[in-house]
Amino acid sequence: MTARSRILIVEDDTTLLRGLSDNFRAAEYDVETAADGEAGLAQVLAQPPDLLLLDIMLPLLNGYDLCQRVRQADLDFPILMLTAKGQEEEIVRGLELGADDYMTKPFGIRELLARAKRLLRRRLSEVPDRIEIGGAVLDRTSHTLSRDGDPIPLTTKEYRLLDFFVSHPHRALTRNDIMNQVWGRSIIVSGRSVDRCVATLRSKIELQPSRPQFIHTIRDVGYRFELAD
Repeated sequence: MTARSRILIVEDDTTLLRGLSDNFRAAEYDVETAADGEAGLAQVLAQPPDLLLLDIMLPLLNGYDLCQRVRQADLDFPILMLTAKGQEEEIVRGLELGADDYMTKPFGIRELLARAKRLLRRRLSEVPDRIEIGGAVLDRTSHTLSRDGDPIPLTTKEYRLLDFFVSHPHRALTRNDIMNQVWGRSIIVSGRSVDRCVATLRSKIELQPSRPQFIHTIRDVGYRFELAD
């Protein structure tokens, strides 16, 4: 029998907490809950979950601080933020403290379950050396991209960007995350440099760059790379 994934939900709204718990249990997850940040952190440190659903506005210890302390403890399970705030700076702050993705309240439970499933699948699987992306094949050992055997030229930045995307699928990635990983922390570039590189990469991997299937823009935040389930 396959072990069921453990979900810890930290949420102070009792009605929402009950609804989330019921839905995740119905989807055959083992669910634990906490109603404040300090209790949530204690449970994380005692027995790290496979996935943490984390509200931002919590009593005793807010979601930002909890997220930061989880990552400072070198715990790498995925964190999905639940927030009533739709402002760019609030979302970006949580992502840059170590959250993997976010959903803004109110949200659909089916989408939340799908996001959770994808994050859990990513955690349990290693990135393969060869990845098919819409008919194109990325070979991470030779640093090449091809379609039907024909090479698709990539600049160094384009390759590093694509490799970063495929290594972090289904995650919300801020422009700062991308700049640091692709350009390096010692090089000063702007978010526009990221957008230009994304645009040229889309032209090479997307069948319809104006309606991207793989590299999705997250308005005011950054990008999310989606592969087929």
